[in-house]
Amino acid sequence: MGKLTKRKRIHLRIRKKVKGTAARPRMNVFRSNNHIYCQLIDDRKGVTLVGASSKEVSDKGTRSEIATRVGEMIAERALAKNIKASVFDRGGYLYHGRVKALAEGAREKGLHF
Repeated sequence: MGKLTKRKRIHLRIRKKVKGTAARPRMNVFRSNNHIYCQLIDDRKGVTLVGASSKEVSDKGTRSEIATRVGEMIAERALAKNIKASVFDRGGYLYHGRVKALAEGAREKGLHF
């Protein structure tokens, strides 16, 4: 089984349990080799409420520092839309490195999950 196939299976297993609503949307994370993306999704309506990515960050630094900044951005945008809580969907990735940095950045700015 390849690395991508394994991640997809893990992600589907997570998605069986994690559902987003308007009051508590799903915080989805996608990590590529160069960038990291995050969205808050209402699964009942099938719409993205808020999004942020490392392409929007102009700061220099390590990829983990940039991921932390993306987490802070998503939290600021969510709080501006009166979203205070979400459920975390790590997308089949391990909760380590850039994914963990993004989550901690969002928590620091006041988003609960």
